This record gives sequence, structure tokens and C-alpha cells, in this order.
Amino acid sequence: MKLYEYQAKELFAKAGIPVPVSRLIENAGELDAAMKVSGLPCVLKAQVLRGGRGKAGLIQFAKTEDECREKAKALFDGPHGVHKILVEQSLNIEKELYLAITVDPLSGKALIMGSAEGGVEIEALAVSAPEKIVRQHVDITQGILPYQLRSVMFGLGLEGDVFKQGVKLLKSLFETFQAKGAELAEINPLVLTTDGKLVAADGKFSIDDSFAAGQGEMKRTRDQFDSDIEFEAAEAGFPYLTFNGDIGLLCAGAGLTNTVYDLIIDYGGTVSNYLEFGGPNYRRAVEAMEFTLRGNPKVILVVTFGTIARADVMAQGLADAIEKLKPSVPIVTAIRGTNEEEAAKILRSLGLEPLNHEVPYSVIKCKMRPGK
Repeated sequence: MKLYEYQAKELFAKAGIPVPVSRLIENAGELDAAMKVSGLPCVLKAQVLRGGRGKAGLIQFAKTEDECREKAKALFDGPHGVHKILVEQSLNIEKELYLAITVDPLSGKALIMGSAEGGVEIEALAVSAPEKIVRQHVDITQGILPYQLRSVMFGLGLEGDVFKQGVKLLKSLFETFQAKGAELAEINPLVLTTDGKLVAADGKFSIDDSFAAGQGEMKRTRDQFDSDIEFEAAEAGFPYLTFNGDIGLLCAGAGLTNTVYDLIIDYGGTVSNYLEFGGPNYRRAVEAMEFTLRGNPKVILVVTFGTIARADVMAQGLADAIEKLKPSVPIVTAIRGTNEEEAAKILRSLGLEPLNHEVPYSVIKCKMRPGK
């Protein structure tokens, strides 16, 4: 679950990480009170879950009250669906740094990344000047050690009191990352002000969905999603993405899904929506089918490979879903793995010819008549 900037900064502030003085507003009528908190000049920061806000005009600087009102109105009334604005004090910036913690999938350790060049896209910097990125792996179970904190700060070129501030800030950031089950904690830019203070001028924070479910303070809200379906699916425990194509994709696992998605595109198809049908959801075929049908696909493609998740259970679930929902669109299946022979029998009893290595690709044209 991705948090908005204001939510990330609330976590930072609780951890003792300095953040700019700010107030969140949900309409223009709250602006005057917010300006009294932030002071002038100030920064108006649209709270949307997307990168590149500055380039998109979603971060605006204002020097006067009239300018602030004008720009706030433009953000609320603009095409980007802005429902919240963070009104924040403007910082006197001497230098911008980059600092982030994520999970390295290869080692299973936390990966701290830092750069003396903040305010930039770290992906672009990694390509153009990888030597400018400081990297430090940390055992999440052990916690961050003093020498690792110092190593990162040395890499950022900090000295004296600012060095000490950086060590303290990174320690707090790591402890928050660890305590909240985070996938990403990023400060970009981490600002060094002209009076020698380190301040988190921006913040990104992403929490593992399974962990977030147990965090009462981190509840999902509708405005974190692009559609009602995505929000309702997430509330039900289904990862769901909306696209603008024809094929509703029920697939198990991110790797398999990416492969199937690419194959669909390579063969000239398009995807209307995707729902994660693996993991704990493989016994919930009726709910999965309901959400998929709400995306109005022209055909549904089910692709799974089950080891612990049994293929016959998935197939029987589809049988139950078809019996209850009576979908009017064709359904194509490729369900492989444990007990797939029994799964194939169940699918054939529904009028579906399961795809496997012996079935030609042309079968995808349609193995189930609409309404059957």
C-alpha cells in the first residue's frame, strides 16, 4: 500500500525525522488557516500517488496570499483529480540529497541507497552515473549497525554536526521502515537548509499489503485507487489493475502474469483488467470472477501454475463461479500444476478445453460459447 506524502511525513515526524511545517487541506476554504501555519512563501503540493509531480505542475510555489489562492484553486479544479493539498513552508535550500531504503530481492536484505544529488530521478542517475549512488545492505533481522550509518553519511559527503544529524535521521528512518513492514521509504529531496539542518522535504512510503492489514492507523482510502473496482477488490484482498483492452486476466503470481501479459500484447491482444488469482486467493474463484466481470472484458483468460495451490481446486472454483454467475463472455483456461489431470476433467465438463503444451495456440480463439 502506497502512502501519500502527508502520510509518509506523519510517520517521519513520529520517528523524530524533521519535516517542514505544513497543514493538509481538502478544499480552498481551508487555505487561509493553512497559510497561517505554513507562513509565506509556501509550497502547494497536490497529494496524488504518482511520480513526477513537479514536471506535471502538481507542486506550486506561492509568495503571496493571492498567488496561493489562485494556485490552490487551479490544482483543485485541474484535470489530475486532486482532492488534497499539502500547504507547506518554503525551505531555504543549500543542498539537496537523496536517501531511501528498499528491499533487495536477491539478498533478502534491506538496501539503503543515497546520493549527494537529490531531487532527481534515481533510476536515471543509476544509468548515467551509478558511481554517485551509495549502497549499503543491512540485515533486517539484525538491524542497522553504527558503522553502516556512518558509511552512508560518509558516502553522502556530510561532515560535522550535519553528519551527526544524518546518522540520527537514517537510524530513525530504518527503524520506521522495519517497524512498519515497509517495501520502500524514500526521502527525495533530503534538504540541507542554509542554517545547517537536514529536513525531509518530500517523502514516499510503501507498506506490504499483508502487513498493512494489521496496521489500524494505515487504512486504505478510496482516493488511493483509480477506480471503485480496484478499491473494493483491495478491500477484499485481491490485487486488481484496470487497463483499457479486451481480455480479463485471472493469473497467479507476478512473474507469470508479466509473461502472460507480454504474450498477449505480442500476439496483438489487449488486457482489460488483471486480478491476482494465486496465493491465498485461489480458493475464491467466485469472488475473483465477479470482480473480473465488472471490468467488462470481451473474454476471460485464466492462467495459473499451482504447486501448493492445487489445480483441481482452482478448476472446481471456476465451475462454481460459472454456475453461479453464468458469464456471457468466452472463457479460456491454462491451469497447470498439482492434480491438473483432475482439473482438466472438471474444465472439459464445463465445455472448456484446457490449454497445455499439446494444445495449439489457436484454441484461444474461443473454447466456450457465450452463455454456456
